[in-house]
Amino acid sequence: MNYVDALEYIHSLGMFSHEASLDRITALCEKLHNPQNKFKSIHIAGTNGKGSVATYLAEIFKRAGYKTGLYTSPY
Repeated sequence: MNYVDALEYIHSLGMFSHEASLDRITALCEKLHNPQNKFKSIHIAGTNGKGSVATYLAEIFKRAGYKTGLYTSPY
């Protein structure tokens, strides 16, 4: 599967094709030995303004002397 195939698959699923639950991602994290618990992070969620908030926070922490990384994804 290439990038275009993956995007087509994602878009073909529809908005509510699965019941809302954390069971699948929890199982995946457990199989990966919960890597999210091994580093400090900030998860920004919501409808609008996430990109701006993430950029502001990354810059604030960087100027305060912290090593930062910023990752954003539409999926």
